[in-house]
Amino acid sequence: MNGMSMDFGPAFQVEIQTTDNRGQTPEEVTARCVNKIISISDHATPEVREQAHAFRANLEKIIVLYMKQAIRSDRTTVYNAIKDSGHDKLAEYIRRL
Repeated sequence: MNGMSMDFGPAFQVEIQTTDNRGQTPEEVTARCVNKIISISDHATPEVREQAHAFRANLEKIIVLYMKQAIRSDRTTVYNAIKDSGHDKLAEYIRRL
């Protein structure tokens, strides 16, 4: 994954991340999500920073788990819609993704 960041001041920052010939993985999207939710100060005490890093790691695991469940659920919905429209072979390809 390729990334670029531009800072336009304290209230506005643009971040761009691209991939080559694929979408972003749940882990990549989760990392972006957690970076928006949690900010760890360089000036925090070591104990607070350690706790914040542990919380971040825990949050990443939880978000990845639920993102993968959402992807599976959506794929099931797509599979059923394609199958219901009479395209059994295409539906099976979708199910195997």
